[in-house]
Amino acid sequence: MTIRETLTEGSAVLKSADIENPALDASLLLAEVLGLSRASLMAAGQDMIPQERLVVFRRLIERRRNRECVAYILGRKEFRGLEFKVNPAVLVPRPDTETLVETAIMKIELFKNEAAPNAGPVQVFDLCTGSGAIAIALKNEMPELEVWASDISAGALETAVSNAVRLLPESSICFCQGDLFDALSSPPIPSGSAPVAAGGHPPLFSLIAANPPYIPSAKIKTLPPEVQKEPLPAIDGGGDGLDIIRNIITKAPDFLRAGASLLLEADPGEMQSIGSLLAEEGFFDIQTYKDLSGLERVIGGAKPEG
Repeated sequence: MTIRETLTEGSAVLKSADIENPALDASLLLAEVLGLSRASLMAAGQDMIPQERLVVFRRLIERRRNRECVAYILGRKEFRGLEFKVNPAVLVPRPDTETLVETAIMKIELFKNEAAPNAGPVQVFDLCTGSGAIAIALKNEMPELEVWASDISAGALETAVSNAVRLLPESSICFCQGDLFDALSSPPIPSGSAPVAAGGHPPLFSLIAANPPYIPSAKIKTLPPEVQKEPLPAIDGGGDGLDIIRNIITKAPDFLRAGASLLLEADPGEMQSIGSLLAEEGFFDIQTYKDLSGLERVIGGAKPEG
């Protein structure tokens, strides 16, 4: 079969399974099998495909037909210009989360401008790091930061450390395993010569960012099948979706410098409730930030002075 015929076949199989973008997914999978870019694949439409490559492609198409996402099949996902390795132990990084990174960079710049000359390094903590996308993107774009990251999942943390070592070989991030802030009491797992506070105690952070689980438990069964195949602990936010977020908001002030920010990615429909939780805990300058679709995707507030 030619490349064009194979793409037509693969697209038809995926379309029959109600896959949203069958032609795109088929082309991504065939390009992977043949070791070509998508542009080269399209240009070589009349070329014949070796039978053994065709067999591999059909296997991948079957996995996609069974609602395994393309990122898991390929084992990678691009985020902020970096290619992250992903697997079923971690959430697939999504474009909406770039809003969290962009907001974090803005808040860090403001904090640096307002900080005293002898305030010391800017230290950032990424909770629920998963693949490490947020922590690694921040360190990549702001190398001067001291970045810490944690996850309760050993599998996720292993993936994050691997991504950090591969993507930032000359830098370092301090990874910790455990439940939210409790992770800071565990032995650090540096991706390089990561900074560790004197005595092993965590520093006060200039910013804490998190993309925590925020889907209400009862809604998970209504999500697309691909999302339901992602790690449940990374998406299940409890009865109203706010269990983890409440925990973060309650404990975060003990780990933030005065004037430092807490930023949370969450469902747009949860923003009013989260804003109230932040206000109850004493945070001020509470604001929301919109994603690429114009929806409120990130909310944050600052710890009071004194």
